[in-house]
Amino acid sequence: MTINELQDEVIAEFSDFDDWMDRYQLLIDLGNEQAPLDEKYKTEQNLIEGCQSRAWLQADETPDGKIIFQAESDALIVKGIIALLIKVLSGHTPEEILDADLYFIDKIGLREHLSPTRSNGLLSMVKQMRMYALAFKAKEGK
Repeated sequence: MTINELQDEVIAEFSDFDDWMDRYQLLIDLGNEQAPLDEKYKTEQNLIEGCQSRAWLQADETPDGKIIFQAESDALIVKGIIALLIKVLSGHTPEEILDADLYFIDKIGLREHLSPTRSNGLLSMVKQMRMYALAFKAKEGK
């Protein structure tokens, strides 16, 4: 599936709920469904800057040039937000990730329903995922 198809899937999933308490529950459920991050990746280097809670992001490149993200957070909502970003961006090439317009964030009303600090954390997560994509793309160019 393309990044946009995955975003549309997320939008459809969230549109089933009108109440934001239900949407938060969906986020928490998504976060809980995610496999825990291996302890060896919970390093200072993998901590996401600008996140109020502790959140770690690991990126690995597959032999066919796609990036696989893994992450974890000690906060339930943050874990859910990361799970959404991974669902949309993981398994794509650096170019696809760098070119992606992540419209689903606004479409599901996520940004407006997060506290300012969580909103900053969300932007930091997206930025970190793009930085990994940029680094893998630069590596390919050598």
